[in-house]
Amino acid sequence: MVLIIYDITDDNLRNKVANTLLAYGLTRVQKSAFLGPLTKERLKDLKARLNRMIQGQRANIQFYPLCPHCCYRRDEIGVPTVPRYPVKEEAIIIV
Repeated sequence: MVLIIYDITDDNLRNKVANTLLAYGLTRVQKSAFLGPLTKERLKDLKARLNRMIQGQRANIQFYPLCPHCCYRRDEIGVPTVPRYPVKEEAIIIV
């Protein structure tokens, strides 16, 4: 699982980045935040693609890998935005 957030001032570029993240199967959880499962290979490909997109632009994209335990413990209030991703029980370690 990876959480991706960005700060992009240009509307067209911001829309291109958002559409790319959606095309990779990520779920929008906030206006500038996306969450979803990606393999290491897909994440590497996505980073390269986004890097080419923002080259020379005033933009920042951050990637936060999340362990299954962290995703399982995610909580939210208000209107739900993200489905509960299935987590294998053996991947959960309660500390």
